[in-house]
Amino acid sequence: IDKTGKYVINPQFPWALPFSEGLAPIEIKGKFGYIDKTGKIVIKADFDSAFSFSEGLAPAEIDEKWGYIDRTGKFVVDPQFLWTFPFSEGMARIEVGGKYGYIDKTGKIVIKPQFDWTLGVFSDVQASIWLGTRYGYIDKKGRYVIDPRFALAGAFSNGLACVKIDGKYGYIDKEGKYVISPQFVYAFRFSRGLASVELGDKRGYIDKQGKYIWEPTD
Repeated sequence: IDKTGKYVINPQFPWALPFSEGLAPIEIKGKFGYIDKTGKIVIKADFDSAFSFSEGLAPAEIDEKWGYIDRTGKFVVDPQFLWTFPFSEGMARIEVGGKYGYIDKTGKIVIKPQFDWTLGVFSDVQASIWLGTRYGYIDKKGRYVIDPRFALAGAFSNGLACVKIDGKYGYIDKEGKYVISPQFVYAFRFSRGLASVELGDKRGYIDKQGKYIWEPTD
């Protein structure tokens, strides 16, 4: 639909994802391909599964192996991984042998699969990873920049990341220092300088200093 709620591509697919870089994954008879914004199929539904494009490439699956295709539908990174995620800042998360690492756009492993889980994307040159029982952050060389110590850790946005410790959410900077102390029942990433939070029965938006900018009046 468009912003008025009018159909621009009529309902016809069992499954579809949002548009990204002008294309959207769709399902046809149990196979997956891509359409453009007119609804025209531009990449044939030849894949067992597929996800959205990012930085010119998209994850696609054939015979239970994942690789990456370009906008013509050609594999540029051959299907070989158990699981893949979209590219972010030139790197993409992959799974090998139950461990997670990162490849570049040629398919070369640049961070060896060694983590129990990762958030999947680099943001502000850092990625959230899970090791054992805690989340931390690594740089693009796989080095820890913030040691694992959080129960949950989100991607950086607007210079801050939402983290959870001792059952409460707060925000840290890229050095791992608390800018807004853990206090919220729920909290979400910053966007355009504001973040949605919940404290008790109080919900609203805070700025990067933790000050409420807007909250409901009822």
